[in-house]
Amino acid sequence: MSEAEENAIIVDNVYKNFNVYYDKTNTIKEKVLFWNKSKKEVREILKGINLKIKKGEVVGLIGVNGSGKSTLLKLMTKIIYPNKGRIITNGKLTSLLELGAGFHPDFSGRENIYFNASIFGLSRKEIDERLDKIIEFSELEGYIDNPVRTYSSGMYMRLAFSVAINVDADILLIDEILSVGDQHFQEKCYQKIEDLKAEGKTIVIVTHGMDTVNRFCTRAVWLHQGKIKMDGDAQSVTKVYLEETA
Repeated sequence: MSEAEENAIIVDNVYKNFNVYYDKTNTIKEKVLFWNKSKKEVREILKGINLKIKKGEVVGLIGVNGSGKSTLLKLMTKIIYPNKGRIITNGKLTSLLELGAGFHPDFSGRENIYFNASIFGLSRKEIDERLDKIIEFSELEGYIDNPVRTYSSGMYMRLAFSVAINVDADILLIDEILSVGDQHFQEKCYQKIEDLKAEGKTIVIVTHGMDTVNRFCTRAVWLHQGKIKMDGDAQSVTKVYLEETA
């Protein structure tokens, strides 16, 4: 089996920078008078990340805020792109990142299912076939024709998760979204992740919850200041992480 066939995700020497601007001008007059006065800082978020995630692995990305976890996940989805290096994904990919991303606030929940699922590559016919299943899992039957701007954060999460798990993807990327919502639905989501894991799906989870990592993940990758500090079996990595960050 070749490397590309064996691995679901390959992160090859990836660097990511963001420009942060200070003293930004707000008016046209200020832009004319102070056109060269804005200060810019280049922040290096990821610094030469190399990572291979095999098909069927469940990997937890851990680290303190600002360590680069969410940035790496966004690079995997190709929402953003690296300044240097490359990321290769092998298989159909779906993601749960920022809450409500991809939803139009004035569309109903039903309309947003079609909109969101089409972004993940499903045809109208495929969405039609999955629609009842998506609504049933979300438990939003009584609200599905209301505008999503009227939804609570927990309802957003229910709808987003229900769409993401019903597109038959090979790779699922999750960024802390499961921390939103009631206990009942969180447990329902966790059980679905267990089912997807048993089916051999590749799952990458960004979380601050070490219990979540130890419950679901076969492997943990600890990011620290934009570099991989430790990579290994979940329990070993989380044990050292908790000891050093206590």
